[in-house]
Amino acid sequence: MVTDHAIRPTTTTTRGPALPASLTPALLTRLTARVSAAADAERVTTNSPYTGVPLADIPVSTPADVEDAHTRARAAQKTWAATPIEKRKRILLRFHDLVLARQDEALDLMQAENGKTRRDAFLEVTDIAITARYYARKAARYLNPKRRRGAIPLLTHTTELRHPKGVVTVISPWNYPLSMAAGDAIPALMAGNAVVQKPDTQTALTALWALDLMREAGLPDGVWQMVVGRGTSLGPTLMDNADYMMFTGSTASGRKIARDAGERLIGASLELGGKNPMIVLDDADIEKAAEGAVAACFPSAGQLCVSVERLYVAESVHDAFVAAFVARTEKLKLGAAYDYGVDVGSLTTPSQLKTVTEHVDDAVAKGATVLAGGRARPDLGPLFYEPTILTDVTSDMTLYDHETFGPVVSVHSFRDVEEAIERANATPYGLNASVWSRNGARGRAVAARVHAGTVNVNEAFAAAWGSIDAPMGGMGDSGLGRRHGVDGILKYTETQTVAHQRLQGFTPPARVSPETWATVLTGALKVLKATGVR
Repeated sequence: MVTDHAIRPTTTTTRGPALPASLTPALLTRLTARVSAAADAERVTTNSPYTGVPLADIPVSTPADVEDAHTRARAAQKTWAATPIEKRKRILLRFHDLVLARQDEALDLMQAENGKTRRDAFLEVTDIAITARYYARKAARYLNPKRRRGAIPLLTHTTELRHPKGVVTVISPWNYPLSMAAGDAIPALMAGNAVVQKPDTQTALTALWALDLMREAGLPDGVWQMVVGRGTSLGPTLMDNADYMMFTGSTASGRKIARDAGERLIGASLELGGKNPMIVLDDADIEKAAEGAVAACFPSAGQLCVSVERLYVAESVHDAFVAAFVARTEKLKLGAAYDYGVDVGSLTTPSQLKTVTEHVDDAVAKGATVLAGGRARPDLGPLFYEPTILTDVTSDMTLYDHETFGPVVSVHSFRDVEEAIERANATPYGLNASVWSRNGARGRAVAARVHAGTVNVNEAFAAAWGSIDAPMGGMGDSGLGRRHGVDGILKYTETQTVAHQRLQGFTPPARVSPETWATVLTGALKVLKATGVR
């Protein structure tokens, strides 16, 4: 097992590919024109992570632009809410088809803005197609009026109605620019809301591409709008005008949004940070678990909220697992290419590279051992960092319990299942986890004891994330609220109960004394209980 991280170059591709031909000036101009900003707005230049060269010149919105966007959204939302669900469904299904038909454009944009590999970008395309199809076909079932049991059987007609919140604010991050932008807007739109969204500036083009396709699919003007700018500048105005907040980002920012939403008495759904564990039990298939660990730790260069940063391996299989994991990691192809030829791409921002480097350097300085990777690769591009495996990580090291959000994982051994669960749960976070065992029932039993909103057995994260009919979200410092499933659309609605009382209610009829009426109702309640009525 190699421990000198200075002598392990990773297989590479050539540095600095040119931008794909699909990213024409005409396309970029059309997309940036979708930003809700004044014609003479200041502009900001984004750079491609692969090369550091300028990518796009994007207009910057002001708080006044945010106000204007909400004014237009409120006007458009009234008509949109009155649009039959069947018509909304047809728009989403056309959007589904357009995303798949024009996926190469989206893949090129995501790679150019984010630096991820094409295979990682393709997962976002499939995710959005699945999300659009799911909510298009399930929304009527979730949103249509529902009869509820009335107070008095046969005499009380009770109906539950679902109304859209109004204007939903979506603040989406740079790491999964299509999934996090369109994925949260789709159910909000399908529920009859308008959306005003602030994507991260670095990956705004991908979000604007989704908006452009949704308009092409038939979404009316003003129903979905995007503003671009710093959260410190636009955040207060976004909050002041929102009827609901959907945020994906850091725990620190999420806490502030939750406080502000509480002051305004509006709802909020927050997916925040994570320090996700993977547990390899003593009966796990070692080769499959090692392959699963690669898939858990290094997609999108580790810049994934649900990726694994802590590995706990049973002592009896620890050495065999680590050897297999290191071997697979060292074979990963790190590089920049607008095709499916590489395994791990670039980090997205200089600040992320700085965090990853500082976390690894701090750990090594305090005694951690590098088993694979452990260094930046400026020979490939300005923001590349090798997939890194560390052992001998202790609690005095920053990355022990702080989210790194990069291609870095620490490996630990455990004696028994109780220790594994205790150590996996020894964090304020609780977003995602992974458990590996040949015995499915045993794996599921361990999974149920892990403090995380989603837990995958013999999979990294895709099984739970891809089960879109089930809720996804975090516990503890990883957030509140859920996306996906029925929760993912009903959170964007207000519940209303309409109860129509017929013939006789709870007040006594004429000429019946209150005492007599109380006796009658008492007898009725006893009969209902005896006959099994709920």
